[in-house]
Parts: sequence; C-alpha cells; structure tokens
Amino acid sequence: MGFPANGSSDKPLKFLIYGRTGWIGGLLGKLCESQGIDYEYGSGRLENRISLESDIANVKPTHVFNAAGVTGRPNVDWCESHKVETIRTNVVGTLTLADVCRDKGLILINYATGCIFEYDEAHQIGTGVGFKEEDTPNFTGSFYSKTKAMVEELLKNYENVCTLRVRMPISSDLANPRNFITKITRYDKVVNIPNSMTILDELLPISIEMGKRNLTGIWNFTNPGVVSHNEILEMYRDYIDPNFTWKNFNLEEQAKVIVAPRSNNELDATKLKTEFPELLSIKESLIKYVFEPNKKTGGA
Repeated sequence: MGFPANGSSDKPLKFLIYGRTGWIGGLLGKLCESQGIDYEYGSGRLENRISLESDIANVKPTHVFNAAGVTGRPNVDWCESHKVETIRTNVVGTLTLADVCRDKGLILINYATGCIFEYDEAHQIGTGVGFKEEDTPNFTGSFYSKTKAMVEELLKNYENVCTLRVRMPISSDLANPRNFITKITRYDKVVNIPNSMTILDELLPISIEMGKRNLTGIWNFTNPGVVSHNEILEMYRDYIDPNFTWKNFNLEEQAKVIVAPRSNNELDATKLKTEFPELLSIKESLIKYVFEPNKKTGGA
C-alpha cells in the first residue's frame, strides 16, 4: 500500500496543498497549523505543468494534497453546461498533477468523490452491502460524476496516488453553504435516501495521517454505515432547532427541479476502518463532531 516517497521519518513534513480557496483546502491548512505541520498552498494552475513543477521546486514538499476541482456553483448542474471547464480541471488538471508528482517521487493525496456509484441489484438500499474500492463505477448520470469516474480509472495506474472517495461532505460548521446538512436544511423539499457520507472533522485528520503513512490506492473515504436525509434532519431538529420542519419528495419529483440526476449509494468502509479502527460510524460521528458541539436545544 505504501509508496517509497519523501515522507520518511528522518525528514520533516512539508505539505503542498492545492485548493486554497476551497472548503477542504482551507480546512487542511488549519489542520496543518494546529498540528504544527509546515505547509504552503500551490499557486500554479493544475492544468499548467510548468507552474506545478515550479511550485514543487520552490516548496520542496514531502507530500502533495489535491483539494482543487470543479464541483459547480451552486451545484453539479453547472458542470452540465460547462463541460470543457470541468474537463480542464477535473481531468486534465488532476492527471497533470499526478504525473508531475510521480516524476518527482511524491505521494499525491487526491480528494476525489464516491458519487460515481448508485444502488443496483447487487447493492440494494437497506441491505448493508456497499460498493468496494475495486468495484467499477456504475453511475454516469451527471457530467461531473462521469469525469470523476474517468479520472479514477486512469489514476489507478499511478502508484504514487492515494484516491479518497469523499461523499456528501459534512462538517461542524453549519453556516457553510457547502455543508451537506446546511444544503438540505435550506431546500424546499428533500428526498429521503440512506447514503454514505464523510464527516470532515473526523476524516480530514485521518487523511493527513494517511499521507504520513504513505498510503496509496483507492479508499472509500466515508464513515461506516449509512444515514438518510430524514435522519439527519431529525437530529438537526432535536439538537439545533426544535421548530424545524421539512417536506419530502420522491426521485421523480426531484428530477423536475434538477438538470442532472444525483448519486445515491452505500460505500463499504471496511478498508478504512481496518487501517483506522477508531473510525466512528456515520451516526456516531454526526453526534460527536457535528450535533453535540452545535447543540442549542435542551431536549436532546
């Protein structure tokens, strides 16, 4: 699983992080500061090889973290009408960074997506049977997901890359519009489907540890188990706002108000849990890292 990179114990860590203006990229910088890890943000454009080589020459990192990418604003529907821009960053850019890092003997921790699968006959809702790291993506409903699946397949050939399949990221910052909880509390209506999700407060520190351990390959980067939209909103009501109410609608009704279909799935987190036995299940993690710290009601 390891790659003989520059992160050996006799050399101080130095992280080069791409995605300074993004949510995960910003949190990574704060984590490095709190852990006393030396880091710098990359200034080069991912699709510009020369600028990446310049960053690496100047920073001299032991590890590179890529949290840059196009998800679209306000959501992935943007990618449906901006296909070339999506390819430029998510495909050309990510592959260029992986290739430059390999040339320099550097591990690349790449924050990818698990929204490349959807429930199917062999992985049905409620069965607890999740998609594994080696499974072939089966969801191509959105252009965003299609590009991410293409890149994951190509990155399998780069032995220096650690691909982290993030899903529906959640953090304790309930004011952040990128937070999955914040999104669904603001929707007029929500679907109600169990999904694997990523609690960033717990998992981002684990990703730093993965870098230190020089782990590579594909990892389902979610908390074990699934949680549904309604279960999250019930916790939100119980911990945050006792007057909160919401309405559900089904996938057919949802399809009328979105451009591209959305991925719903369960990822099998056994591999990550084996490497990090302390990893909490999704519902435990939600309570410990998100709802307890934000608790406003007396009844919970």
